[in-house]
Amino acid sequence: MSDDSEPGSAEFVQSLARGLRVIKAFDAQHPDLTLSDVARRSDLTRAAARRFLLTLVHLGYVRATPDAATGASRFALTPRVLELGVSYLSSLSLPEVAQPHLERLSREVDESVSAAVLHGPSIVYVARVPTRRIMSVRITLGTQLPAAATSMGRVLLAALPDDETDAALAATELEAYTPRTRATPDALRAELARVRAQGWAVVDGELEPGLRSVAVPVRGRDDRVVAALNVSTSATRDTLDRLTDVYLPRLQETAAAIGAELRML
Repeated sequence: MSDDSEPGSAEFVQSLARGLRVIKAFDAQHPDLTLSDVARRSDLTRAAARRFLLTLVHLGYVRATPDAATGASRFALTPRVLELGVSYLSSLSLPEVAQPHLERLSREVDESVSAAVLHGPSIVYVARVPTRRIMSVRITLGTQLPAAATSMGRVLLAALPDDETDAALAATELEAYTPRTRATPDALRAELARVRAQGWAVVDGELEPGLRSVAVPVRGRDDRVVAALNVSTSATRDTLDRLTDVYLPRLQETAAAIGAELRML
């Protein structure tokens, strides 16, 4: 029996798959794109990309704004696109449980705190309390970042069985975002082994220069890691010792409290 989810199956809707690729062409690093950008990032012809974009504009999921210099349209997602994920997010108990704990922790440490889950080679932010912007990328709920270069991602990758870790790393295009990034398989595997042994992760300037963060796992039923929490700060404001001596114990307490509530649901 053929799998209906496979391209080529009679039940596979190619146009829907292409439309979703157009939506996914936009991300935190690329919030505003030209028609050519969308075509390239979604691997479509310009004509096909234009049809999908105009359909999404008509439905209210994309807006088109003429470029003042060229007159050509630039495209961006609208808030309505959140409707596509709200059913999933509302079905999760994690964001609702985590949010008050994150707010409390953020007040205590006066830094931004976040919760994320693993999605393939990326982390997806599901709860967040920002205090100041310390990254070039604006992080909101649903933002995805490379798991391999983030503290929460490394906590989540380290919690996977070996075969799942191998699969996640195989799907990851390792990139040296800064001179400090661990961007080789051997270096990353060694770091994940260290994270697995100590139970937490610190990333120092590997995703962006000067960005420091410490992360811990959140364990749900059966002691399974279901998410990660982090505190993020800057190298000019906090030392690595402060991350591990001050923020880490409070993070661990917060993760334990969230996990205890999740296990009661």
